[in-house]
Amino acid sequence: MSGAPTPLALRAYLQLARALAPVWRFGLRQRLKRGKETEASIDQKLGREMARRPAGPLVWGHAVGVGESMALAGLFARLAPLRPDLHFLITTTARTSGDALRRNGLPPRCQHQFAPVDTPEAAARFLDHWQPALAVWCEMDLWPALITATDVRQIPRVLVNARLSAASLAKRRWGRWIYQALLPGFRGIFAQNDQTVEALAQLGAPREHITVTGTIKSLSPALSCDPAALADWQQTLRARPVWLIASSHPGEETLALTAHALLRQQHPDALLIIAPRVPTRRDDVVTLCPPGSPQRSAGAQLPTGAGVYIADTIGEMGLWYRIAPVALVGGSFAPVGGHNPHEPLALGCAVLHGPNVWNFAESYESLDHAGLSLPVSDAAQIAAAVQATWASPAPREDRRPADPQVDAMLERLKACLD
Repeated sequence: MSGAPTPLALRAYLQLARALAPVWRFGLRQRLKRGKETEASIDQKLGREMARRPAGPLVWGHAVGVGESMALAGLFARLAPLRPDLHFLITTTARTSGDALRRNGLPPRCQHQFAPVDTPEAAARFLDHWQPALAVWCEMDLWPALITATDVRQIPRVLVNARLSAASLAKRRWGRWIYQALLPGFRGIFAQNDQTVEALAQLGAPREHITVTGTIKSLSPALSCDPAALADWQQTLRARPVWLIASSHPGEETLALTAHALLRQQHPDALLIIAPRVPTRRDDVVTLCPPGSPQRSAGAQLPTGAGVYIADTIGEMGLWYRIAPVALVGGSFAPVGGHNPHEPLALGCAVLHGPNVWNFAESYESLDHAGLSLPVSDAAQIAAAVQATWASPAPREDRRPADPQVDAMLERLKACLD
């Protein structure tokens, strides 16, 4: 884009972004009052304070959610040994994403800070400080002012893990003039599926720049846990049969409890761990469970003789996946689209899922075909699958299959740095 006139729609956006700088500052102060920001995160987002930049070439990656930031961490972990001279920076917008990165471990030579707000001034301060040799955008969180500032400095950029459904494409059509200005400037666009290729082309991306590589969330580092807590659970459980419903949504706990009742007919000491996707739903979950079911947020750190344990905390899925040999991954019976199957597989936990998995359609199709995940349709099938896993336990090791497309992506990223 540098050297070419800036399109009218993008010029209008940049003028508006500059005028809205006071609104950004006011909004951040309001978020601080609600506990969603800190003074340090605000300073980073406004470009007033940044971490120390290491010497040498640096690759910068930007993501929004926890899943996307963890996927970037996995991608950079694969790139680091291929280019020992590189350093890495991952930026996020939410504190939860930054916390997850720090908790689960950043890749070698990698650090995290919060992304600047999308104003020309904040973007300029950020890029002048970090001077990245390559910018990697994860999924579709494209910030026009920041991308424009990247182009002005002739920093090559790529887009990874791009995914657009028909519904998300329809929402973005209003901003198609902006996308037509931004998408052609990506040296490489790595899409999750063919549907995304068509959607990106409609928004202005050159087809010759797009490669279908599937999701990079399969590269995410294994979720961490407190070793002492894991040891306490293992000592308490001993040989007790356990299973998990992970990231559950309304209606799915009832299904799991029905399946658990069937399992308890043959395994009276069986334990079901319920980890709701949104811990604030804890009161609803408690109402569904048998009276006296221990609740982690209420101080029940270990299971009792009860048949159900409510894991209503944030950031402990690594513990639950290590404890349970099999998990029903939630969001797959509710109309949500399913959650990440690679997280349990990374910790040797078998995966069951319902029919609604469009968020990870390609992953589940491949994993089902390889026998690494199993679709189930009702409580009876869930109980039978859990029983089969208990009867034939597999080694607790990373079950994620190798993906040759990732190697091709890494070669393209290296080429952008040459």
